[in-house]
Amino acid sequence: MLNDIKPEDILFLDIETVPQFTEYTQLPEEHKKLWNKKAQTLIKESDTPETIYSRAGIYAEFGKIICISVGFVVNKEGVRHFRVKSFYGDDEKLLLEDFAQMLNRFAKRPAANLCAHNGKEFDFPYIARRMLIKGVEIPDILDVAGKKPWEVKTLDTMELWKFGDYKHYTSLNLLTFVFNIPSPKDDIDGSQVAECYYNGELERIVTYCEKDVLAVAQLLLRYKGLPIIEPSNIEKADA
Repeated sequence: MLNDIKPEDILFLDIETVPQFTEYTQLPEEHKKLWNKKAQTLIKESDTPETIYSRAGIYAEFGKIICISVGFVVNKEGVRHFRVKSFYGDDEKLLLEDFAQMLNRFAKRPAANLCAHNGKEFDFPYIARRMLIKGVEIPDILDVAGKKPWEVKTLDTMELWKFGDYKHYTSLNLLTFVFNIPSPKDDIDGSQVAECYYNGELERIVTYCEKDVLAVAQLLLRYKGLPIIEPSNIEKADA
């Protein structure tokens, strides 16, 4: 199946999420009660709902999206280039609306596919859930409800690596290492995103997110037995 999909028909993406509030003490009372109940399924040993609140961002009910970075491969005179663009900011609804408009345009391609690392378990459903919460219409390519397996146009570099072995998670960082792809984790990592965001370092997060998107694209190219894209052929997209 993978060999039948052209890199140029894939939109690669990655998202960054944070808890909806800076810290646990800022939660409205009803929100706090609901988080406390959720936290009971996560707490280990000396943990409390407050001490693990930093993890709330990974749940669409308690977190929000602050950045969606996308990238796509373009062929210029036989040489592959990579173009990257980010949708980011404090206004989650606006960034989701802008992303949805772009995604609907991209999905008009007959062979369009989406690709992310752990996208089927995290990025794709998280985006769809936050769109529902914010009243943004979900683009058809993301709305998998009721679709047959062959109608779903999403790829997942983590799932592709499993080859049917669903026992464990393999990080993007590990796979870029084993495939000798430049690591995207040269500044911050996922555990630092919320702290950076609430310290006003959104641009730093955007750079981190874009590096992850590039890493996903490079990994898929290696899966297909193709050479990775040279640094000189990576560029920002205007639209």
